[in-house]
Amino acid sequence: MKLHLGLLPRIVVAIILGIIGGNILSESWVRVFVTFNALFSQFLGFMIPLLIVGLVTPAIADIGRGAGRLLLITVIIAYVDTVVAGLLSYGTGSWLFPTMVANAPEVGEMHKAAELSPYFTITIPPILDVMAALVFSFVVGLTIAYASLSSLKGVFSDFRTTVELVIAKVIIPLLPLYILGIFLNMTFTGEAYRILLVFAQIIVVIFILHILILVYQFFLAGLFVRRNPFRLLLNMFPAYMTALGTSSSAATIPVTLRSTLKNGVGEGVAGFVIPLCATIHMSGSCMKISACALTVCLLEGMPHDPLLFLNFILMLSIMMVAGPGVPGGAVMAALAPLGSILGFGADEQALIIALYIAMDSFGTACNVTGDGAIALVINKIAR
Repeated sequence: MKLHLGLLPRIVVAIILGIIGGNILSESWVRVFVTFNALFSQFLGFMIPLLIVGLVTPAIADIGRGAGRLLLITVIIAYVDTVVAGLLSYGTGSWLFPTMVANAPEVGEMHKAAELSPYFTITIPPILDVMAALVFSFVVGLTIAYASLSSLKGVFSDFRTTVELVIAKVIIPLLPLYILGIFLNMTFTGEAYRILLVFAQIIVVIFILHILILVYQFFLAGLFVRRNPFRLLLNMFPAYMTALGTSSSAATIPVTLRSTLKNGVGEGVAGFVIPLCATIHMSGSCMKISACALTVCLLEGMPHDPLLFLNFILMLSIMMVAGPGVPGGAVMAALAPLGSILGFGADEQALIIALYIAMDSFGTACNVTGDGAIALVINKIAR
């Protein structure tokens, strides 16, 4: 009798094996997995824009003339929720962090631990970047919807089938191996452990905050659709666990789609909202960066008044949309407002990057799981 493990158990096994293997395997063996991850990351980077075009374009076209309205509503909800998460983080941090920082040892410049390099890699440049893919999908999808272009709609429906086959036959089966490599490398280098030990108290607060954000998101969504919010949140658990392993909203899209459909969201709405929100809905990332920025301000004695941080969070919520759908992309996009609004120099920015990367997976998990709550709201509006 053949044993069939679902995706979630395979991800859990991959995480456990990664932690165990990172402590017992030699560097040469770990580099084998690092090499696979480097190749798979290149393939993902190539596929992400095509995935967005293949899913978002026909989804907008299928929704019809209401696509423009639903697009605007989705963008507004995602932006407002991202800003609220940042403000919640700042408010909580202003209450708790000063005492924590006052009792903590002085923190100097932090350097990222040396990472293992792959044996070789192959560069696969994407045909489009993420933002170009989104704009292209909006323009073509809305044109098909409003002009009733049946032939062009058929082309993109076939392209969606192509993308779905790649997801089902390549990306999903290889995800557990990719997650294994990530945890193997992190455990072997000890990078995450070193940073977690220094900022343990701050990280605990951020972890609790990201759970509270998910609870209020699904509480509001459940109230709107008149369903049990905790059951809806539980159905998103596979997407949450996948995001913990990949630290990438885009790489988690296939699993997020499955979980969202399980919550009763229509295929058209799910295919439209989930890939879109993977790029524009950054509640967990905004929460983390706001908390980390406030921590650095407190450590360095820099200004951190409410109006300054309101300006920072409003701009941050826009800038992170420009971040690529890969691990750490949001914090790279955040460097501009960190420097221009909060006045962070190179040392402060390096500290933010180190802090963010240490907790990258939890913010990503918050982002993608919250996408399911937005999809529920949009699905109700679309009916």
